[in-house]
Amino acid sequence: MAKHIEINPYNPQPRLIGTVLDTLRKGGVICYPTDTMYGIGCDIFNQKAVKRVHQVKKRPKQKPFSFMCSSLKNISEYAHVGNTAYRLMRKHLPGPYTLVLPGSKLVPKIMLTKQKTVGIRVPDSPICLAVIEELGNPLLNTSALRDDYDEPVIDAFDVERLFGHEVDLIIDGGEVYPNPSTVISLLSEQPEILREGKGDIAPFV
Repeated sequence: MAKHIEINPYNPQPRLIGTVLDTLRKGGVICYPTDTMYGIGCDIFNQKAVKRVHQVKKRPKQKPFSFMCSSLKNISEYAHVGNTAYRLMRKHLPGPYTLVLPGSKLVPKIMLTKQKTVGIRVPDSPICLAVIEELGNPLLNTSALRDDYDEPVIDAFDVERLFGHEVDLIIDGGEVYPNPSTVISLLSEQPEILREGKGDIAPFV
């Protein structure tokens, strides 16, 4: 069974963030609360862990996951950011958006689409941001949901019921009512809404 730790969602305790980092650095897979829903993730540079997440989510390897960065500066290391994209991101991040951008050479192949693009988030979540900053590189991000499970996944106990035997650590950060992020392509000067979810789309239209 996964280890279960409770972290304050507004003021994450550094000692407990350290426990999360120990798990990630050993190639572990974790579940954690974001600003949109509970997620599953790992260090994007640990290929074994990334492959495990593919297995947990029953997702083909040619369909890469998005990942989370800690800041706009952090994004510019892992993606090519044009002027329009930069202006929009500066105003609206952190926030509930997944942004599709051309990936940089730093991104591992397993995290790139065939078109060499990436999906990147900067979540409005102190727990996630603390973990990413301390880890020093992005965290893979996918929803802690199953296609064959109809009940809402609201808290760490729901996550444990679904994934407790398949992940190493579950962070309890309270209840998060699931509402997926809005996905926006910033591959051209004109943003394109690929999926409408949480977050105001007006600034991107």
